Amino acid sequence: MNGRQIVHIDMDAFYASVEQRDAPDLRGKPVVVAWLGTRSVVCAASYEARKFGVRSAMPALTAERLCPHAIFVPPDFTRYRAVSQAIREIFGRHTDLIEPLSLDEAYLDVTETKSGLKSGLEVAIEIRRAIRDELNLNASAGIAPNKFLAKIASDWNKPNGLFELRPEDVQAFLLPLAVGKIPGVGKVTEERMSQLALKTVGDIYALELAALESNFGTFGRRLYELARGIDVSEVQPNRPTQSISNEDTFGRDVPLEETRDTIIRLAERVWSSAGEDSRIGRTVVLKLKTSEFIQITRSHTPESPPATFEEFLEVALWLHDRVELSPNTRYRLAGIGLSNFADPDEVVVQPSLFH
Repeated sequence: MNGRQIVHIDMDAFYASVEQRDAPDLRGKPVVVAWLGTRSVVCAASYEARKFGVRSAMPALTAERLCPHAIFVPPDFTRYRAVSQAIREIFGRHTDLIEPLSLDEAYLDVTETKSGLKSGLEVAIEIRRAIRDELNLNASAGIAPNKFLAKIASDWNKPNGLFELRPEDVQAFLLPLAVGKIPGVGKVTEERMSQLALKTVGDIYALELAALESNFGTFGRRLYELARGIDVSEVQPNRPTQSISNEDTFGRDVPLEETRDTIIRLAERVWSSAGEDSRIGRTVVLKLKTSEFIQITRSHTPESPPATFEEFLEVALWLHDRVELSPNTRYRLAGIGLSNFADPDEVVVQPSLFH
């Protein structure tokens, strides 16, 4: 192989696809993976449901409104983890340099392979074939000289797609892309870019490094490099989870009680993400920011780690109800996190949750 060969594998609608695979009556139908309840959020949606605008992390009530005939299925992370492990075993036939991002997504460095295949494209083709034949699931794959480009490539022909980005084609491919395709460019940064008339990667490419650093601080250098297809980050196998969190900024400053529903929604997103890790989070963290930008953090490590969403939410709301600021205090942001992760065999389960 010439130069680095990075493959990014992304399972197609993973949770929903597993449900459709295991329940034939769900195949070809709009499936939404979400807990039951008026405050639930979507964990995953089949492509049949996505046609109606249903997306991960949206409120389940919104999904139901967009697609009234959707079939709602509660998530089963034990089953998803088992399937993910089988996928990981397929990866391991080719390389030990595997960096999982979640249960359904991973980077592989296949510059040198255990299987003797001569190119990243051959590896990606074989992995997708094995996943399809052995697990009856579809995966999309991107092949490129680095992680940044491989991730963009895997999304290019989704679902069930394959795309190779060769070094000589990188610049021509990148320049027309919308700035939102760049990792780290969220809504706020994209709005800032729009004010500066930066619509495409080519617009960023045209700016000097100093101008980018002036407008975007340290992220400016990263933008400068990515616009040129430069990403030297290595595939990091076995990188342990440190924490998982989610937060929202309110459209207006609100009293504490009005943050409660948001805490519930955020907790569900965090718990869904935590299900993608084989390790167990032991500490629940609450974050609030007042209208005066004062940040408040509360955390609790129960005797037994939360084993269900209900237990996790119970601790989160327990922390929320014990915030003792003036009733007149208004809040502009709320967040929930799970941290202090450990392997299951390191966790000693006690008979009670917390006191």
